[in-house]
Amino acid sequence: MRELVYFVAVSLDGYIAGPEGQFDDFLVEGDHLEGILADYPDTIATDAAAHLGIDQSGGRFSTVLMGANTHAVGLPDMPSPYRHLEQIVVTHRDLPEAENLRATDEDPVSLVQELKRQEGGDIWLCGGGQLASQLRAEIDRLVLKRQPFLFGNGIPLFAPGEYAPEQLEHVSTRTFESGVSLTEFARRR
Repeated sequence: MRELVYFVAVSLDGYIAGPEGQFDDFLVEGDHLEGILADYPDTIATDAAAHLGIDQSGGRFSTVLMGANTHAVGLPDMPSPYRHLEQIVVTHRDLPEAENLRATDEDPVSLVQELKRQEGGDIWLCGGGQLASQLRAEIDRLVLKRQPFLFGNGIPLFAPGEYAPEQLEHVSTRTFESGVSLTEFARRR
């Protein structure tokens, strides 16, 4: 069965972007990039991977799921940033036609449950915090690219919701000289 994997960069104080969606402070160069590319080459935008000569054929994911604000980060230059994957944007907005991209206003939980029943690689939850909160119970793995920054304010990893503590199982942590750590947790089922 396919898993939903929330793979995301996050500041030390728990933000995936600044208050206006800024993410420019996150480190995109450094020794952590090799570690990420070894396990997650398919999380690099299609055009960037082609430019860098990154082979994305052996990646873990076959679908990327994101909210409208996450998708809008690359607009208008990249209406279809991950063409090598099935891209699904959960939104009520109209999106421009783009290769291998579909917009839907379906219930995200039902959508993910249906995707999990289909054949294919895992489903990458790319962002954002609102969508992650709606899908919290469906997330099988949480992979945090913890960055050595404090934002002080911004878009949280999960939007505030109901208080419902749940312990995840630590799978692995790798720390790099850049100060970035890559930590994976799995949901206990």
